[in-house]
Amino acid sequence: MYCPQPIDTTSVELSEELKQLGELLAENVHDVWALGRIREGWTYGERRDDALRQTPCLVPYDELPESEKDFDRNTAMNTIKAILALGFRIEKE
Repeated sequence: MYCPQPIDTTSVELSEELKQLGELLAENVHDVWALGRIREGWTYGERRDDALRQTPCLVPYDELPESEKDFDRNTAMNTIKAILALGFRIEKE
């Protein structure tokens, strides 16, 4: 049985600068996802329909509902936290 064991990031606090980076990465996560869907033949639709390959999420990031943005933010923020928990540094040049 699969037992997920993500990197422990409970002690990692993100600075405001890294939170801003997280938001930029969240938008990029959405754009990468959307580009993949478009390449697979998906189009915008009012409701998700797997048979027709339509989804209401094929819109720019800033037009997504907060619940969808939160999914992308969670991915981005947890990735940043994992990088830091593993002992790496993130520096802006």
